[in-house]
Amino acid sequence: MTSPEAAAPSSVRKRAARRAGLRRASLAILIVLIIQFALGVGVNLYTTLPAAGHPGHNSFFGNGALLAIHAALGIFLVLAAIFVLVRAIIARNATLIVTSVAGLVAIILAAGFGSGFADKLTDGYSLGMALATAGALACYAIGLYTAFG
Repeated sequence: MTSPEAAAPSSVRKRAARRAGLRRASLAILIVLIIQFALGVGVNLYTTLPAAGHPGHNSFFGNGALLAIHAALGIFLVLAAIFVLVRAIIARNATLIVTSVAGLVAIILAAGFGSGFADKLTDGYSLGMALATAGALACYAIGLYTAFG
């Protein structure tokens, strides 16, 4: 039978490992969001999408490599945001749970605006995508700062 004192160091180590993993995951999603933002700027400047009604108009993966990478990275970001949220819940870190939920919502909003932009090609959708991405960046940066700062 193990005493509570013998079990404590193991739980402390486990909690510290969870915190370190969560910190790395949060930093990673911040870095990927910055890359995604830069790709979005590149798509906006250097990719011409077909006008509405033309064949292949709303195809994320058929209108150039830059747009395909941007769309694939967007899908990855949604999955990564869910992963970070689950890790925050497991770690029972209230600050990171709140900021991760807000970050996930912002990423989903950015994806929705991106889909709308590919469909309608209006500046409003492009702005919405950029602002939602900035919101997600802020959420994860605030989470990192407050939880680990």
